[in-house]
Amino acid sequence: MSLTTPTAQTKLAALTGEEKTLAQIRALWNQALDWPRPALQLAPDVQIQHTGLSPFGINTFLEQEVEIAKRERALRMIKEAGFAWVRQEFAWADLEIHAKGDFEDRRNSPFRSAWDKYDNIINLTEQYGLQMIARLDAPPQWAHAGYKDLGDKGPPAKFDDFADYVGAVVARYKGRIRYYQIWNEPNIYPEWGEQRVNPEDYAKLLCAAYDRAKQIDPTVVVISAALAPNNEQAGYPPGGMSDLIFFQRMYNAGARRCFDIASAQGYGLFSGPTDQRLNWRETNVARHVLMRDIMVRNGDAHKPIWLAEVNWNATPTCDGIADCERFGRVSLERQASYVPQTYERAKREWPWVGVMSVWFFKRASDNEKNQSWYYFRMVEPDFTPLPLYQAMKDYIVSREP
Repeated sequence: MSLTTPTAQTKLAALTGEEKTLAQIRALWNQALDWPRPALQLAPDVQIQHTGLSPFGINTFLEQEVEIAKRERALRMIKEAGFAWVRQEFAWADLEIHAKGDFEDRRNSPFRSAWDKYDNIINLTEQYGLQMIARLDAPPQWAHAGYKDLGDKGPPAKFDDFADYVGAVVARYKGRIRYYQIWNEPNIYPEWGEQRVNPEDYAKLLCAAYDRAKQIDPTVVVISAALAPNNEQAGYPPGGMSDLIFFQRMYNAGARRCFDIASAQGYGLFSGPTDQRLNWRETNVARHVLMRDIMVRNGDAHKPIWLAEVNWNATPTCDGIADCERFGRVSLERQASYVPQTYERAKREWPWVGVMSVWFFKRASDNEKNQSWYYFRMVEPDFTPLPLYQAMKDYIVSREP
């Protein structure tokens, strides 16, 4: 049977996640190169912690919604679709804004408590029976003083300042938020600021946050930063460092004791949800399996991996859109097909994977339509649902007992 026949192409798509013949042939060649390598250590039969939870999460930008009614509407739609988790950033720069220990927002009149907005978000998530994954990162400018200008996302000059911030959030929401994620994608530019990424420093930051959070509330669950799939090694801007190298160096620096759950990104990027390739060259939806191998080899087989961001990009055209092919491109219909297939594959093949959060629900406005990353959205800014919303709603209903 020819590799170009429809039947062969369908079978190869199921194996490689690629739709076109040349890409399928390349994928088969890559898999052939992997056969002589030692088998991955995945320990699939080990009892994994933090299991028995709904896997259905969604990323939100509720802090951008000025109107409380819009936050409420977003969470109502999220609940109606069957999602159980909301992954929401609690930006340090949006809470401890002006100075250390100062949680008043004086950026606009009238002045108010910087906590008000986030208190409302928590109240609404509880109203709809949703659990929160609070992502803590993004230092304010004052926290960089005495170090150097690292932009909006660089680490603070003093890691204890960040630990104090973590402590303030955990204390305020004790008994209401249990799951905290410390930072996001510190292995790539610009998430570690205008400097070379540093897994050893991230490990120190993680441990400082972990210790402070557990001191205040021993029941909290600390999730390490989601690492971006990446093949670079040096770590210099504007690139980054391989998530696999970064992760092992975290372990070498003593991070093992400082997280309860590991985190990875679940993007399909340039191939589909069935891609079986498992090697450092492929930044596909199964890349977290290589992280699992690192965890097992470092004595962490009992810990799960949560996928912080899962989706395919549905940029409609390259006309006027920056970096339109940066994340790959699929149609809205294919996006709506691929994401549920990923949840199904996780259920079938990846017992170490827990919560998987779709990236993302919606933005507050369409001002970013000229950016390719905008097209990961599930719902338009005016709340018009896209095919992915209904596809996930249908899939989640089909999974209910």
